[in-house]
Amino acid sequence: MPQWLCHQLMRAFQNKNRKQVKLLNDCWFFYRTKQAAWREQETSLSSRSDEHR
Repeated sequence: MPQWLCHQLMRAFQNKNRKQVKLLNDCWFFYRTKQAAWREQETSLSSRSDEHR
């Protein structure tokens, strides 16, 4: 998790800002999902290029 996001989450928890915590949490899970999909796509593309060699 990026450091800036950790700081914002900690601040939102300390201020008991449920709306901000939920928003940041949603952003984090969206980012993780996109990163996982990107890595999976990158892996499948590299394995395809290995097959054609």
